[in-house]
Parts: sequence; structure tokens; C-alpha cells
Amino acid sequence: MRNLAHFALSRKKLISQYGHVASRCDKVSYSAKTNYEVASVLEQETDCDFSVHSLPEAQRFSNKSRLWLFLQAPEATEAEEILALGIRRFVVDNEQDLFALLAALEAHPAVKIDILLRMRLKEHTIHTGKYFVYGMYAEQANNLAAKLAGHPRIKGLGIHFHRKTQNLSEWSLMEELQGMLSDEALSAISIVNAGGGIPVRYHNFREEVTPSIFAELGKLRSWLSQHAITLMLEPGRFLAGPCMKLHAAILSVYDGTIVVNASVYNAAMDTFIAHTRLEVEGEVSSREGEAYTIKGMTPDAMDIFRYRVFLKEPKKGDVLVFRNAGAYNFSTEFCMLPKPETVVVD
Repeated sequence: MRNLAHFALSRKKLISQYGHVASRCDKVSYSAKTNYEVASVLEQETDCDFSVHSLPEAQRFSNKSRLWLFLQAPEATEAEEILALGIRRFVVDNEQDLFALLAALEAHPAVKIDILLRMRLKEHTIHTGKYFVYGMYAEQANNLAAKLAGHPRIKGLGIHFHRKTQNLSEWSLMEELQGMLSDEALSAISIVNAGGGIPVRYHNFREEVTPSIFAELGKLRSWLSQHAITLMLEPGRFLAGPCMKLHAAILSVYDGTIVVNASVYNAAMDTFIAHTRLEVEGEVSSREGEAYTIKGMTPDAMDIFRYRVFLKEPKKGDVLVFRNAGAYNFSTEFCMLPKPETVVVD
């Protein structure tokens, strides 16, 4: 079988990205689904928490006290299994799941839990039918926060919200929360988790807005601290993306097309999820090189890493290096291609 591409994970770059986030909040919770190899390094080398979304995901971690589990329609037996596993911190986005969790607690009289109520913010660029908008409306979240305050089984109470991936504009967070959270809710909660959104550079996404985003997060943190509320940030892409590069060898070059020994289906599913286009090390301007389409190794017409990239005399056997390739790089079973190996390089 032909050689496969591989991912190179820079531990130093990951820890640097983590430091950028950790210095701007009170706690970091990495969204583990973004990349599990990244989660493994963070578990070993940092004190961050982890946001997980299923039991198999939670079982990957040795210390369950570092987990926040996002409940999604748990059955009674599943809720029991979750509690038996030692998970004590949860994010819920609807009342039905909340009440199911509280009901499961009745069989565990000594257990106390932390709960974040997921609240929806206004999303001005959501395309109808493409995204499901998770979370409770502000009135519902406020009422529940006031009702759950002082609950004997709830140790900590907070609010969670999430900005969609690669968000470049909707960052007036302090002003939005000021207009949405009631005084009673502010008195009841002790933590706000701001999930997602911090952008990463791709060929078709720029990161120039990142300093202003961190400035907005600083304003939010300062305002929350006045109410004795801690700020948690929940980045996935910002941590996983920049620390990994995809190394793919050129299999052939013909008619302005480069075929590499990888596929978007086993190495770059984010191409479909978020419409990202990975930058290529060594790409040049149109004056300096020739235009090529970089195609994956399957016969599928959508298996394209880049539609148009300018390179200098690429040839069979050369290795192309794709930057910021670590976010949502999970593999599919399409054409039965194996997932490329991840190698920690420093």
C-alpha cells in the first residue's frame, strides 16, 4: 500500500496557544471533539478542563473531575452510568435534560453537581436550515437560574453560551449579556463559559480581528468579576488548529492538477464543515508561480484541498505542508482510507 500522509503536532505551539487563552480568563475548558490527540497533550501538560459530549469521549480521560459533559437527551440508564463514572459537571441546553439529571441524582444522595445552563445569544449570520441553534432563551435561563439558586444538590451554577466557529464579527459579549441576564440570575451564578468562535488563519479566513476579540473578552471578564463571577473560555479550534500541520506527498502532477497521498475525507473534513481552505507552506504569488488545484487521492469531485494555489515547479515526491490543520481533522470511512498518523514533533 502507498505511504500515507501524517500530521505533525507541535507541543510547543499548542502550549503557546493555551497560554494566550489562559492569560485572558479564569479557566480554560478545551472542547475535546476538536482533536483528541491535542486533548491528550493538554491533559498531561496543563491544568485545563475538558468539554466532552458522549460517554465514550469521557472515558478517554483519566481524571473525570476535569470534565464538563454536555448532556443531550440522556436515557435514565445513561444518566446513571454517567454519575457512576464520576462525572459531576454538566452543561444542559433544555429543561427536559436538566430534570432528567436531577431525577437521576435522587439515587445518589451524597452527590452534588455543577450545572451550566446553555443560553442562546443572537446569531446574525446563521443560515436557516444549516445550523441548529442550541440553548435556552434568556427568560427561561434567568428563571431557571433563580429557581436553582440554593438547590441542595447543586454545588455550582453558571451560564454557558457558544459562538459559532470562525466568528469574525459578533463579539459585543458584555453588552449582550448585560441586556440578557437578570439581576437575580447574576446573583445566582458563579461562572460564565464563553465557548467557541476565536478564529484561526486559513487561506480564506484572516485573523486580524483576534486582538479586538480578546479585548472584548477582557471587558467581559472585568464586568463579570464585579459580580464575583469567573470567566471560562472554551476554545477548540484556536488550540487545535495552529499546533498541527498536515504533511502530504505529491503522487502526480498533470494539467495543472496536483494529487497528494491524503484526502479531505481522511485528513481535512473541516473543508466541508467550516469551508476552510488550508494554507500551503511555500505558496507564492501569481507572478512567481503557476496555478494548481490540489486534489485528494479519491476519485470524488469534491476531494479538493485547494482549488487554486500558486507554486514553483512542484513535482512527484515533493511534500506539501498544510498549515493550521489540526481542527476537526477526523476521518471518515469513505473509500476505506485510514486516518493519517499524528506525530508529536517537539
